[in-house]
Amino acid sequence: MSDRSTIADAFADGPAFIPYLAAGDPSYEASLEYVEALDRGGADIIELGLPFSEPIAEGPTIQEAIVRALEGGMTPERFFEFVEDLEVEASLVCMTYYNLIYQYGTGEEGPRPFVERAAAVGIEGFVVPDLPAEEADPLRAACDEFGLDLIFIVAPTTRGERLERMMDRVSGYVYVQARLGTTGARDDVSDQTGATLERLAGYDVPKAVGFGIKTGDHAERIVAAGADGIIVGSALIDIVADGHASGAAVEETAAALETRARELVDGAARGAAADGNVPEPEQP
Repeated sequence: MSDRSTIADAFADGPAFIPYLAAGDPSYEASLEYVEALDRGGADIIELGLPFSEPIAEGPTIQEAIVRALEGGMTPERFFEFVEDLEVEASLVCMTYYNLIYQYGTGEEGPRPFVERAAAVGIEGFVVPDLPAEEADPLRAACDEFGLDLIFIVAPTTRGERLERMMDRVSGYVYVQARLGTTGARDDVSDQTGATLERLAGYDVPKAVGFGIKTGDHAERIVAAGADGIIVGSALIDIVADGHASGAAVEETAAALETRARELVDGAARGAAADGNVPEPEQP
């Protein structure tokens, strides 16, 4: 475990690149290499999926990654060991489902033991797709106690009181869902993204867009539309899956991930320049 930046640092110098991989896919050792390759490729935050057997928000690509990770022996405790073994500079966010968080330890203390353990190994925040904001107060309290962020996913249809409840409890960044449906790489950028970003413009928290981003051109368009960061999962997991299916060497797949990461980072930078969203240089 090396020195890692904070989630706040990730958004300080322009748009953040936030890749997602399922921890342990397709094996513990290979997955370490793949996550570290994304870090070398310019990741600012890395969302690590803690596999759960019923991932309701995920499309087929990530579901298959979760199956491979579970078959490879990934468990919550193994996940924490995985985080400790990583040598990365990016901050780390755990993306998982509330059942795993709540049942960790004795199950009688709610989410607190899981959050305490996560903080000890260097996790900086959580994305919990199946946790409604109105039921999130125990996890929010545990995150506050141990200094972790709680990130909510805002869909194109999230409005009114539900949106207000999320924004009252969110910290770190908002995960802006670019389109309705489940995760998965797409060949186009949803026209719903700009409207959602506009609806969130009054909230003082970074907005990172995910669901469907695949290429540097996608990243450029999303950031130019006003996003503070991009979240990319399925397009990267496709690289892992292809390497696993073809029997490619781990180093070859890692190199492909690093190359795609750099493409996405470059695209986001172009989008920031187009939007005028480039930080002023520091004065000497």
